[in-house]
Amino acid sequence: MKRSSWRYLWKSEDIRNKLLISLLLLGIYRLAANIPVPGVDRAMLAQLTNQTGAAGNLIGLLDLLSGGSVSRFSILAMGVYPYITAQIILQLLQPVIPSLEKMMKDDPREGRKWMEKWTLILTIPMALLSAFGQINIFNSMIRGSILSNWGFSGANLLPTVTAIIAMVAGTMFGIWIGQLISEFGLRNQGLSLIIFSGIVSRMPQGIAQMISNKEPWYMFAIVLLILVLVIFVIVYVTQGRRNVPVMFPGRRIGNRMSMPVRSNLPLMVNMAGMIPIIFAQSFLTFPSILASFFIKSPDPHPEKVSFAEWVFKAFGAQTGWYPLMFFILVVLFAFFYTDVLFAQQSYGENLKKQGAQIPGVVRGKPTQDYLTRVQRRITLPGAVFLGLVAVLPYIFSAIFPNSGGSILMAASGLLIVVGTIRDTVQLIETELRMHGYDDRLIS
Repeated sequence: MKRSSWRYLWKSEDIRNKLLISLLLLGIYRLAANIPVPGVDRAMLAQLTNQTGAAGNLIGLLDLLSGGSVSRFSILAMGVYPYITAQIILQLLQPVIPSLEKMMKDDPREGRKWMEKWTLILTIPMALLSAFGQINIFNSMIRGSILSNWGFSGANLLPTVTAIIAMVAGTMFGIWIGQLISEFGLRNQGLSLIIFSGIVSRMPQGIAQMISNKEPWYMFAIVLLILVLVIFVIVYVTQGRRNVPVMFPGRRIGNRMSMPVRSNLPLMVNMAGMIPIIFAQSFLTFPSILASFFIKSPDPHPEKVSFAEWVFKAFGAQTGWYPLMFFILVVLFAFFYTDVLFAQQSYGENLKKQGAQIPGVVRGKPTQDYLTRVQRRITLPGAVFLGLVAVLPYIFSAIFPNSGGSILMAASGLLIVVGTIRDTVQLIETELRMHGYDDRLIS
């Protein structure tokens, strides 16, 4: 019987050190998640976390993705999402700005350095805007102020600026921890592991919430069944591939020419991953953030509702048509982001340089066009799947109002958890093979 090479995991000093460094840095990040923003009003914070209905769903989702930082309103309440949003914006700008696209193709190494530098620069204004908008949205939910001294006038100015700077600093600290993990720990897994650790840390609280609500036994069975089904579908879709046949030319060996090699080019069903959900969420939150600048009072008169207040309620409370808009945007962004990523791969040119050809398709641009059509067709089920994952919390909350918060884990959170576990396992297996810990080689 073939034994797994994972039994050599602890024998490799290099891999062991990377794992220990990653765990240590994640522990530091989780400790920092307990540091509250200066001036938090504990009574108002408790009122915020006890919200029900659509507002409660929003708080539950944000708290889930931040690993409980929102319920404690810590300096890491925004997580690393401003950085991810800035990264997505710059990636989407590549096909729009020809000079940027040319730089990324001509010198990928310098292009990556440029992207990393400007992503960090763009993260700061995105974090400032997100911090101000998040506080305003929370204030509107509790009809008060989550901070003891909130405002940009008089004695409130300095505490308000201090709170916003603390939240931005927390986000930058989280990004720094993620970069340290990617550099000294598990390669290129820093930000994913940070988000993963936050979601996993909320699992015990979700179970405890269901127990405290005194849910009947069949409710636990339903939740368990939903979790198993969601995990199965996530794995099935994320592992889905469409193999396009490719013929590689034979090589000359001495005076002989080898036969052409037939291979496959795997195209992913869900190439965009979690990015469309994050971007659609940010896109729909942005109108409420802008509207919050024009609302003078957190308790407007119901008989006189201004346009800013209407926008704020429509997009901030996530009621009415919000789930439908969310679903549509996720599907559209999935197609758009996949198109952008696929165009950057330049499969047509790369196959042409290697002398490879798809049977029945001309090399070069016709190959790229053919692969683009295939990718768009298989993206449809992946995009619809992402849209359903995005609105599952709203569906579950409508069916199970008392357990909606705990079942939030069955949607967006599980997509990140399963994807991160899969990528981490593949990375560790690759590291083991690179260090010679492979049963096929050892035997």
